[in-house]
Amino acid sequence: MSKNLSELSGRKAFDKNLFEELGRAAKQSGTPSTEKMEVLANEFIMGKANIYGTASFYDFLRPENQGKKVYVCNGSACMTAGTQTQLKNDLLKNYKAEEIGEMCCLGRCHENNAFHVNGKNYSGDAINEIVNIKNKKINVLDKYNSSSKGTIVLTSALSSTNDYYKILQTALTKPVDELLSELKTSGLRGRGGAGFPISFKIESAKNATSKQKFIVCNADEGDPGAYSDRYLLEQQTHSVLLGMMIAGYIMGADKGVLYIRAEYPEAIEITQNAIDELRIKKIIGENIFDTNFNFDFKIIAAQGAYICGEETALLSSIEGQRPEVRVRPPYPTQQGLFNKPTVVNNVETLACIPYIIKNGGDAFAKIGKGKSTGTKLVSLDGFFVKPGIYEVDMGTPLSDVINELGGGFKSKIKAMHIGGPLGGIVPMQKINELSIDFESFSQNGFLLGHASIVCIPENFPMIKYIEHLFQFTAHESCGKCFPCRLGSTRGFELIEKSLTSDYKIDKELFTDLLTTMEIGSLCALGGGLPLPIKNAITYFNEELKQYFSK
Repeated sequence: MSKNLSELSGRKAFDKNLFEELGRAAKQSGTPSTEKMEVLANEFIMGKANIYGTASFYDFLRPENQGKKVYVCNGSACMTAGTQTQLKNDLLKNYKAEEIGEMCCLGRCHENNAFHVNGKNYSGDAINEIVNIKNKKINVLDKYNSSSKGTIVLTSALSSTNDYYKILQTALTKPVDELLSELKTSGLRGRGGAGFPISFKIESAKNATSKQKFIVCNADEGDPGAYSDRYLLEQQTHSVLLGMMIAGYIMGADKGVLYIRAEYPEAIEITQNAIDELRIKKIIGENIFDTNFNFDFKIIAAQGAYICGEETALLSSIEGQRPEVRVRPPYPTQQGLFNKPTVVNNVETLACIPYIIKNGGDAFAKIGKGKSTGTKLVSLDGFFVKPGIYEVDMGTPLSDVINELGGGFKSKIKAMHIGGPLGGIVPMQKINELSIDFESFSQNGFLLGHASIVCIPENFPMIKYIEHLFQFTAHESCGKCFPCRLGSTRGFELIEKSLTSDYKIDKELFTDLLTTMEIGSLCALGGGLPLPIKNAITYFNEELKQYFSK
């Protein structure tokens, strides 16, 4: 059925996109009306249930969102910082309780106190200006550290747009196989968490036969604690766009789609401005640089769903379908967006491509450690003395990132959750054993992922953090597979019961639940959740044993 829906949605593709139409319909009240959904169902020749199923899934489209005027961030970093209860109390002085909703995560992990109002994000001391913010009289911008240690690939200043896109002009004079060879030599692996070689995806799509192909930038950076993609979209926009264009040229795609989180409104605006600049300079469009290469961009604003960070759910979302994970094969490179060959890669991965094409694959491969080549952006939260985004060579000791770049901690920390909600919980005693690369983390039983760091302070109960992870997964699950949908809910119920009564969790039952989720889930949401929970049980057994039966 979903394949047929993809074809129906593809009839209009981006001329009039169903997902965008649902977003527009929700602008006034917070959710699309029943009447409007019926109109869209008829227009796109889809069932009413399909349209309602889509709209009711997203945080910013579902009926519960109606009447919300301000949103409080409920991400992990803001939670462990303990800022959001007071923030909500301050907001209640200016808004009714029913007007306050929640978002996850706003990418303001460096200073917390994060909230969203009037289409803008705020954090830190901005709450002190809430009256002016509410009345649209002021816009308070955030600031954070951004620098590098080692090779600069992603954090250099842009000289000029025209100079920068000479990389593309030169690339268009070369055979696509030569450019693909440079990507293979570079060893560039996906920076979104999986670490999958980008050259394999591009080559697969290149070899697929189709008149239409797509390159999709997965900018749905939903990992609480991670804001490196936000940094790239707002401050290194052209690296992302140029990377997409080069990838599109190699694989034969003429359309680049950026799926950007609704929680990052500034990123959407800045990226659109950059695309408009390229159009004015005639760097995008038809016959770019007097060649036969045509390319243009389309931004799709997401509507609040963590699962859309999974590439197949993201594609279903763009098509206006309920964002459920697709069974593979077929893979997106053969049958992706609107059933056309599609390459989906995360923001940071695509932003590395211009450096590789300009300097050669060997230059990139020489940076880093082993199979973890190049550099990595690391996000440090508000518990660090110098929170911010830092670029380091792969293989850089984790201790250097914490002590040298981050300046150490402001208060006592017992663990760090690294790599997003599905990443590993790293106890402080393991810091000196880890380096920023895929292999180091994997060999030690963790996951590098986005390389975001959320600190867990000594006074924050680990059992509450585990409860938060189960609750997060239960809320964000697409619901397609039982292990994730039911396992996360049952896990949350077990933890909650142990916290509110004398109930002791049966260890064998709990282990079985985690194993079922790990091996039975369709994607990394349900399959990845057991990792941090197992880490917590391993390293914080003394603290947690009171909640489990012997």
